[in-house]
Amino acid sequence: MPRLAVASLAGTAIEFYDFFVYGTAAALVLGPLFFPTFSPVAGVLAAFGTFGVGFVARPMGSALFGHLGDRRGRRPVLVMSLLLTGASTVAVGCLPSYGTIGVAAPLLLLVLRFVQGLGLGGEWGGAVLLTAEHAPAGRRALWSSFPQVGPAVGFLLANGVMLALSAALSDAEFARWGWRVPFWAAGALAVAGLWLRSSLAESPRFLEIDDHARVPLVEVVRRHGRLVLLTAGALAVGYAVFYAVTTWSLAYATERLGVSRTVMLTCVMAAVVVKGALTPFMALLGDRYGRRTMCLVGCSACALWMLPMVALLASGEPLLMFLGIVGALIAFITMFAVVAAYLPELYEARVRCTGAAVGYNLGGVLGGALTPIVATALAEHGGRIPWGVGVYLTGVALLSLGCFALLPETLPAPVPAGEPAAG
Repeated sequence: MPRLAVASLAGTAIEFYDFFVYGTAAALVLGPLFFPTFSPVAGVLAAFGTFGVGFVARPMGSALFGHLGDRRGRRPVLVMSLLLTGASTVAVGCLPSYGTIGVAAPLLLLVLRFVQGLGLGGEWGGAVLLTAEHAPAGRRALWSSFPQVGPAVGFLLANGVMLALSAALSDAEFARWGWRVPFWAAGALAVAGLWLRSSLAESPRFLEIDDHARVPLVEVVRRHGRLVLLTAGALAVGYAVFYAVTTWSLAYATERLGVSRTVMLTCVMAAVVVKGALTPFMALLGDRYGRRTMCLVGCSACALWMLPMVALLASGEPLLMFLGIVGALIAFITMFAVVAAYLPELYEARVRCTGAAVGYNLGGVLGGALTPIVATALAEHGGRIPWGVGVYLTGVALLSLGCFALLPETLPAPVPAGEPAAG
């Protein structure tokens, strides 16, 4: 389990590095380079629009790779998704700007972001299921939380590289070539990830399945459609909160408040370190008290914290901004630390890769794709404190809370002494 957990963590870290480095670039530099005829705010909105396309592609990727995972195994998904995401990310770093090739530049950017989203849509289901289906029932949330640490590591890698380049280069150098370096680095990371995953064994639970679904997506829609919609609505708040504090806040603080890129990236990265460190602890609580319980607690905390968070962020003071962001991410990880165990347990094994991944990534469309765009528009037309952003995030949290309330608990029953644990 430790070797499998580390390999899954490393793989999701690499894939989310690719996804996050685009989000950071969209907040800081892609608007002027690919949408120079727009006003500064409109350029940021357009860049966030291409950012959102990746979320729209993720459910399609989860359906595509979910079919592969339910028919051929979880392991092939990990290889194919990593190759697709890595190649598209490197290509973004090689893409000429609007000034060089005109309107073709933003169009190609849109296509590459879509392909990147397809790959990431398959990654989560494969990595989580391979870990969860190997794990003993009594520690399933703990072991399956390691892939959930991957996004924090990927975010820190992406923003650490951006922070180093931002500090070392002038604004002109960063805009000319510096922003491309993190995208090029994705190629080396993808090779490392493929090497780490080359020796992983297939999920034992998948090998036990005799009646594989012929078309998993059709079966999921017919038999589990309500469950997919509830899980998507439940997870929307996690995406909304995470991308509000890690993507929108970068653009808001640097453009509206005049906070330097270095200071803002440092605040966000420090908060993500806390989130990553707390993930296994929150998962252990999920193994003890239940997955649904932790999700309800985290979702309620999000609803209560969003208005204080935007007030702290609007202060422009680094320590207060950090406090607002870290509080939001602690509430977020209270839910998402157990999601990697919760979603697979909600679906039967023969369609689990498709069902869990589609529900997870539809939540990304509802919560992640629109949040940077909506928050930017609300902040632009708000006052000194963007209360509209806080109200919007609180509303998403209440919607998700209602969905979690309608989902069942899946905490496995204790195994009697002398009986083996189910996988």
